[in-house]
Amino acid sequence: MTEIAVSVIVVSRHRPQALLRCLTGLRQLFYRTFEVIVVTDPDGIEALRSADVLSSVKHAGFDEPNISAARNIGLGLAAGKVIAFIDDDAVPEPTWLTHLIAPFHEDTVSAAGGFVRGRNGISFQSKARWVNHLGVHEDIAVKENTPLVLLGTPGKAIKTEGTNCAFRRDTLLAMGGFDPAFHFYLDETDLNLRLAKDGARTAIVPLAEVHHGFASSAQRRPSRMPKTLFDVGASLAVFLRKHAGQTEYDPAINAMRAEQKARLIRHMIAGTCEPGDVLAVMKTLEAGFAAGALREFGQMPDLASQPSAFKPFETLDPNVGTVSLAGRPWSLRSLRETARKAVTSGKRVSLFCFSPTTRYHRVSFEPEGYWLQTGGLFGRSERSDRLIGLIGFSQRLHREKKRLEDVRNAKSD
Repeated sequence: MTEIAVSVIVVSRHRPQALLRCLTGLRQLFYRTFEVIVVTDPDGIEALRSADVLSSVKHAGFDEPNISAARNIGLGLAAGKVIAFIDDDAVPEPTWLTHLIAPFHEDTVSAAGGFVRGRNGISFQSKARWVNHLGVHEDIAVKENTPLVLLGTPGKAIKTEGTNCAFRRDTLLAMGGFDPAFHFYLDETDLNLRLAKDGARTAIVPLAEVHHGFASSAQRRPSRMPKTLFDVGASLAVFLRKHAGQTEYDPAINAMRAEQKARLIRHMIAGTCEPGDVLAVMKTLEAGFAAGALREFGQMPDLASQPSAFKPFETLDPNVGTVSLAGRPWSLRSLRETARKAVTSGKRVSLFCFSPTTRYHRVSFEPEGYWLQTGGLFGRSERSDRLIGLIGFSQRLHREKKRLEDVRNAKSD
């Protein structure tokens, strides 16, 4: 089947190293027919230049805290028939686009979203969800290896995550792209509701996996403790004015107020903030509510209908599968060096390191460009698993490679 041309848009601000790591992951995709568009600040542009990848991507300078405006700039440069989005602090599994784009071979599908794994590389941040006109989510039961195409209704949409979603370019252009009133938070949810109102069909694609680490930013500390909730408050106020009824506004604002206060108290109990931080951050939320109550919305930009020529992104050989390396913690240093050399030679690499313990597993994509899974030989990988009894090293390695084969294309060496 002929691949659909895809434009992958990455917005990055003040995180140049995360951006380079994301691009390293994109280079390892098995999908071939895609271009990469980076919308970033001066530090990001310099990082691309220093890493000698600036000429490999389309790029635009943008240094304002408005992800919707940045995405619209990227959309104006995009030449693909489908536009995919991934955050700079995320990395895709090698089969990400292969799975995410497959539903678009059906002409009636306008959008698609995949699953997102969290910081430990195992647990999911998000799977399949509905979202309503108040921004409230509801889980959708799906088979975790089969795409599901659903039709939203006015006021109830299929939720896609901004770090793992795709849309037909013509659909986004017809809708005017992202509403710049949403500087941060609810930007893609607003788009989901507009799609649902238009009767668009959205595919949920479980095997289109992205790992999202929640890197520190102007919004949050590395612990995920918020530095400010201003944009959360402002975006919610805009969202409710745009999509909810007048009588629903105050209850929804109060619900967010209570939710965020409880979240901050949990951080305080965990020791990731001081009691005074709770009051200070809550004040930023209130300031956001006030600003969002006055902010204009729906002022959509003019988007280019004739972008520059499609610019294919260079990837590793799609005919080369994933090489697996494995060993014990005492050999990890040498295994890392072997993995690094294999990546340099053009291979996709998964490195497994099992200790003789019941420690839970973690997965990370290392800056050098290989996947690393660590944990106990007898420990859990998927957190829903039962505690594993006695098992041999080879058996455990086979089990983990089998768990990953649909997203990693792990193959026996």
